[in-house]
Amino acid sequence: MGKNKGGFRGGQMGGMNMNMIKQAQKMQEDLLKMQGEMEEKEYTAQSGGGAVTAKVNGKRELQSLVIEPDAVDPEDVEMLQDLIVAAVNEAMRKAETSMNDSMSKLTGGLNLGF
Repeated sequence: MGKNKGGFRGGQMGGMNMNMIKQAQKMQEDLLKMQGEMEEKEYTAQSGGGAVTAKVNGKRELQSLVIEPDAVDPEDVEMLQDLIVAAVNEAMRKAETSMNDSMSKLTGGLNLGF
């Protein structure tokens, strides 16, 4: 009557759950630490052979934009606009790729929706 047939003993199941919870908590702590570190990093990209340089941080915020004087042509403002967009977008891609690579290394390739 008091025997558990075919099920897990409470101690085994409980111990396994506690271990998984501890691992999940450690992973969460590591993720938060890494996220903070990644947000502090800066990513730089250039376009137009260095005519425009954009720098963003890991929060995907534009930190600086440098435009070389010879890139400013009043007759061709559209080209300058394109160079700015290209440099900013490439810097953002670098930040995103770096964050994804770091998250992937930490989570062992698990897709956690970051």
